[in-house]
Amino acid sequence: MTRLRPLPDVQTEVWLMTVKVLLATVMALSLGGCSLAPTVEKPEPSVPENWSSARLSANEKLPLDWWRGFGDPALVTLVEEALGANSDLQLAAARVAEARARLTGQQAEQYPLLEVEGSAVRQGPSEEVVNSAGGGQPFNDIQVGGVLSYELDLWGRLANASEAARARLLASAANREAVRLAVIGEVANGYFNLRALDRQIDITERTVSSRRESVALQRARSEGGEVNELVLRQAEAELAAAESELPRLRQQHALQRNALAVLLGRDPQQIVRSDISVADTIGEMNVPGSVPAGRPADLMVRRPDIAAAEQELIAANAEIGVARAAFLPRISFEGLLGLRSASGGDLFQGSASTWQLGGSLVGPLLDFGRSEALVNQAEARQRQALIAYRQAIQVAFREVLDAMAGVRGTEDRLEAQARQVAALRSTTKLARLRFEGGASSYLEVLDAERSLFTTELDLVETRRDQLQSTVNLYRALGGGWQSSLQSSDYANTD
Repeated sequence: MTRLRPLPDVQTEVWLMTVKVLLATVMALSLGGCSLAPTVEKPEPSVPENWSSARLSANEKLPLDWWRGFGDPALVTLVEEALGANSDLQLAAARVAEARARLTGQQAEQYPLLEVEGSAVRQGPSEEVVNSAGGGQPFNDIQVGGVLSYELDLWGRLANASEAARARLLASAANREAVRLAVIGEVANGYFNLRALDRQIDITERTVSSRRESVALQRARSEGGEVNELVLRQAEAELAAAESELPRLRQQHALQRNALAVLLGRDPQQIVRSDISVADTIGEMNVPGSVPAGRPADLMVRRPDIAAAEQELIAANAEIGVARAAFLPRISFEGLLGLRSASGGDLFQGSASTWQLGGSLVGPLLDFGRSEALVNQAEARQRQALIAYRQAIQVAFREVLDAMAGVRGTEDRLEAQARQVAALRSTTKLARLRFEGGASSYLEVLDAERSLFTTELDLVETRRDQLQSTVNLYRALGGGWQSSLQSSDYANTD
């Protein structure tokens, strides 16, 4: 039996010491390397000191669960269901996971790579080799060892690539928050629309029932000779008009219900069989008296889409440094420690030990403009990211102002339409009394009832618009996203 002998301690210690010195040297040089990325310069737009609406409070923070302020348990249940099962949110979460994995892989490029390799070859030389060099017996070549390789990041190429990957992870996480906010807003607006359609269907059904009674009454009067046939036909026409409104409202109700079911992440069977529960009528819902908006300058740190655009700008800026590093040489080091023998039985003998240290330098000499084109592309992407960042800020302020105008406009319309409905109810009652007393024609009654029916439907739509404008204002202000900045997507990126 062959006796195994350990590797000489002195040789091993010398090799390990050499590797340590080499790694310490290259790591120090790498950490001291320069970055070729330009300094990030974000635009600083001028913004007003305060919002111009009394509905916006500057002294409070917007709550993350702002939808609870409407006081509707059914809405809270639907939002929670959507947050747990919405496919857009799940897709955004998968993109965050992909970005995190990409960052992990990019950061690993900055550290040495240790691999194990082995081979076993039996070779018989050709006759030409035998004739010229002598010998000619087949031989074995068996080797196994560890290979350590490391690229010296003198110009910050790998560091800038990691910075770009990190920024894109943060942008992906911010985009997920933007999707989350959009899903909540769409669920709330869809729910309010569904409740408005429920109310309009109730009004229409009540109107149809009332007009059927009126047609029956006028038919009896016409048969008794109390009124002419014109009155009966006018009553029938108004009944048909109200009846034709019901299919349209029920169709819109079905479409809205299906859209909400998809937002909630329900599968096809649930979409077909499950219903969307609602609470009280839309007129009884609570509308928050004021919205904690903070100051206008806070908007740029409260909107996830602005944060995502900022991180995209940082990533594009870092990629310029990656592209510029292509003009300069790459320096790499490689070390090997292993065993090599012509026989498997001798592979673990001390005499079979082998080692190797080396380095390489690779740089561009003539690339016909390839490197310059990459830099130009990176700089163009950086300009695009800068423009997108500015646009995100502009759109954010426009959406806030639009939502504020919507809230103010719907409040004024709601008040005026409420007075109009009250007046038309009195008008309808008086028109009936005048017709029954013979003081006016039935046309006055029809005009009053038609105006009342239309205005009642419009009042419900205005109430819905008021609620949706408030939701849009919460969304435009960031939906309390600033409160979730310490989420795992942001804290676990180091």
